[in-house]
Amino acid sequence: MSELASAKSTNEDHIQSVPVFGYELIREVLLPDLLGNEAPEILYWAGKRLARMYPLETAEQIAEFFTNAGWGSLSIANESKHELEMILSSPLIAGRLQKNNNCTFQLEAGFIAQQFEFQKEVICEAFEHPRKKTGKILITVKWDKKDPAD
Repeated sequence: MSELASAKSTNEDHIQSVPVFGYELIREVLLPDLLGNEAPEILYWAGKRLARMYPLETAEQIAEFFTNAGWGSLSIANESKHELEMILSSPLIAGRLQKNNNCTFQLEAGFIAQQFEFQKEVICEAFEHPRKKTGKILITVKWDKKDPAD
């Protein structure tokens, strides 16, 4: 296959879409049913595992990954010495927050925690704070410089 044909094929694969209903059916119905009460914790660790499979070097690359994965738009809101606040938003997220009081974003939080753990070389944890009124998720990443990652 020529380079041009390969590039075209890759680009076509990138722009394929998945129906929202199918995605939400898996994420909001099937996974919680299969995982039960442990779903948030399992999804957090699954997010960390995905991050290990797709290590990224910058916050911009993390934001690009989120866009490409269909997880929403991710941006940095505030950063201090031991903490980072990020905003995750999309029409899909806003709709999910309106329809489901029990929805979680632990997959995304785990992914972000692990990515910043790679980047900062210290143990990081991420916490989600849904903002139902604005239809956005505030994700707080915390770390301690005295707690190096292995």
